[in-house]
Amino acid sequence: MAVLSVSRRTVARSVRALGVVSASAALAIGVAGNAAACDISEFSADAKCVGDKGVITVTDVDPAGVPATITVFLQNNGADIKKIGEQVVKGSREGTTITFEEDWKPNAEYRVHVDAKPYVDEDIKPNLVTPATACKTEEKPPAEEEPKPTPSESSSTPAEETGTPTPSASESESTAPADTSSNAPSPAGESNLAETGADSNTGLIAGVAAALVVVGGGAVFFGMRRRGANSQR
Repeated sequence: MAVLSVSRRTVARSVRALGVVSASAALAIGVAGNAAACDISEFSADAKCVGDKGVITVTDVDPAGVPATITVFLQNNGADIKKIGEQVVKGSREGTTITFEEDWKPNAEYRVHVDAKPYVDEDIKPNLVTPATACKTEEKPPAEEEPKPTPSESSSTPAEETGTPTPSASESESTAPADTSSNAPSPAGESNLAETGADSNTGLIAGVAAALVVVGGGAVFFGMRRRGANSQR
């Protein structure tokens, strides 16, 4: 009987010791599993440029691949003013990256929230601040060109030649003035003086001739009268 009671006590002690060891191992495994499952430190955010467009990227390096909902907010003076977007990411040991298209402005502030239940429900700290240089630089308008001075008329236009232009040799040879004095007959009643170009004195000469005719006629009349008187005596 004494031997049997000792054996039972030994078995009971062994079972108790095994239970304690098992509980301790389970607790250790549980803590290790929680630590490896998901943590806010495994998430990071960045503002980048793709061409001339801005984007916000979030990378998850959780090796357990716990699904996490990522939400990005634009902030101003510590308050959310715009929700940029929301996506789900499953992390990996190498890192899984998701992209939010956002044409961010320089020095803008964004809040990135991570919700990976039941492990993480908090923001990535500190908030994301974009670079001081925008992705696309604003093109400056081209400088206005100063108007070029227009040359004056005296410098641009050659001075006109004075004097009567002489006809070219071809014109003088091809076109000759017609000799109207030798070919065309003179009109009736015109004197020789008109043909010679002295028609300006024709009236004066005609007046003198008429006066001479009158004087001659008077002299003849008085002469005949004297003869008649002498013959009657």
